[in-house]
Amino acid sequence: MNGDNSRLDELDRRIVEKLSRDARVSNRFIAADLGVTEGTIRTRIKRLQNEGLIQFTVVSDFRLAGSPNLCMIGIDADPPRVSALAKELSDIPEIGCVIVLLGRYSLLAMTLMTSVEALSDLVTDRIRPLAGVRRVETSVSVHNLKYEAGVAKIAQVG
Repeated sequence: MNGDNSRLDELDRRIVEKLSRDARVSNRFIAADLGVTEGTIRTRIKRLQNEGLIQFTVVSDFRLAGSPNLCMIGIDADPPRVSALAKELSDIPEIGCVIVLLGRYSLLAMTLMTSVEALSDLVTDRIRPLAGVRRVETSVSVHNLKYEAGVAKIAQVG
């Protein structure tokens, strides 16, 4: 979803909530649960898709993609550059998630890497040279106790 909730009425929001929990749920089930017809659900979902407010993607468990490690990249940035940096980071194909933060870092980027060398190259060659980057710290996941794709969908590119 692109964040433009102003075009969503209450029924749209409830449909999106149902789909965000399980995108495989049938239109018939959603309709019965929300007390509307299946045709209404089908029409609403099609409109939401056509307006670019929702999209469906296949997300596999990242552990199935060649044993990559989930890597977090904390970036301290010049405050006036945070928005522009977020966009620039989002345009890097290897980065699957960019979050603007308040706290220790200005931005958090997440990626999947199969080696520490690949992570180092990404940080050294593509992130540190960006205007406004003050400091970069990386963390590599070594053991995931819980991972829910619906909360943070991370997929390997390429």
